[in-house]
Amino acid sequence: MTDVTLLYSTAPDKELAQAIAAALIAEKLAACVNIFSPMTSVYEWDGVAERAEETPFLVKTATAAADAARDRIVAMHPYDCPCVLALPVDERASFAPFLEWIGGATGKK
Repeated sequence: MTDVTLLYSTAPDKELAQAIAAALIAEKLAACVNIFSPMTSVYEWDGVAERAEETPFLVKTATAAADAARDRIVAMHPYDCPCVLALPVDERASFAPFLEWIGGATGKK
């Protein structure tokens, strides 16, 4: 069974999210990237309340590739502190063939 991690991140626009997704797939750092519709983020940065439109995306990757995928996202991202959260996947509650597909697509089977 392949250990799988989901990486949740946001980009300032759809174009960057698509570029990050393309790089992760080309470099076999992800099996799939889901890019969602733009959303509004409300947060505090440097003591100031901010509101920004961002494009969230979810990266499906093997746990063995998660660090490299995170580093690639950060390297391509214009933010000083981009959101990249790693969420472990419960293999017991997941569909085993799908987890194996992620492992095969990332070469981490």
